[in-house]
Amino acid sequence: MSDSTPLPRPAAASGDSLAGFFYALTAYLLWGFLPLYMKALAHIPPVEVIAHRVLWSVPIAILVLLWMGRTGDLKAALRSPRTLGMGAMTAALISVNWGIYVWAIGSGHALDAALGYYINPLFSIFLGAVLLREKIGRTQAVAIALAAVAVAILTWEAGRLPVVALGLTVTWGFYAFLKKWLPIGPNQGFALEVLILLPLALAYLVWLGAAGSGHFLRGVPWDTALLFGCGIVTAVPLMIYANGAKRLRLSTIAIMQYIAPTMIFLTAVFVFDEAFSQVKLVAFGLIWVALVVYSTPMLMAQARDRAG
Repeated sequence: MSDSTPLPRPAAASGDSLAGFFYALTAYLLWGFLPLYMKALAHIPPVEVIAHRVLWSVPIAILVLLWMGRTGDLKAALRSPRTLGMGAMTAALISVNWGIYVWAIGSGHALDAALGYYINPLFSIFLGAVLLREKIGRTQAVAIALAAVAVAILTWEAGRLPVVALGLTVTWGFYAFLKKWLPIGPNQGFALEVLILLPLALAYLVWLGAAGSGHFLRGVPWDTALLFGCGIVTAVPLMIYANGAKRLRLSTIAIMQYIAPTMIFLTAVFVFDEAFSQVKLVAFGLIWVALVVYSTPMLMAQARDRAG
């Protein structure tokens, strides 16, 4: 998941592989534990955290491309105005998504983050229908309707839209949609995005250092270690996921993507002790039913394929 699930790449024609399953499972578990890491950074402004996520992701992304021998793809992308333009749009969306996520975890809205990532696959279906004129099946329509009712219930309870959840859903949904058309692989695309964001991140961190208000190499050593580690917790799950997604069916990825928000939900309720009212229970219950309705046809189709 950035902090949520990247757009999956087509699986091999032979179907799922055990290695792909464990790659994807590892990535989703890492994303599921990410709130614990971000909670430890709650006292640091989200913009500073995002700047360090960008800064320390760059060397990791470049090293992975060197290891894969795919730096040529990145060089070609940097010379293409069209690819750079698309990369700038996806970079802007993912940075906003990261910012909302970091703020949500640090300010006691981890439940809203979980809700946003639960809704995300249903929003992607809606986005495909609106922008690509893709046909929505009956079960998909029911699932989207249930999610809309859940959002309406939460809006009624709070007296306002669940902005955090919808912000995460919308930014990730459009990010995944645009990422689909980015003409390079996921690892190269991630490297391109953090390179585009790097000048802004560096400028902000230099300004913080000059003003004496930054947390890196100042005061508590633990803060410096956590900020440095932002690159690892950002880039490593994405790279692991990229290796898993290409070895799995899209339907398998669609089911596995619920692992991370479920872990975020459990962490919010049982570790962060966020309030979970009866109204929220009803709303989340509708979301869970919607996901079952959405997932069942895919599981049945996958079972038929294996039987065949």
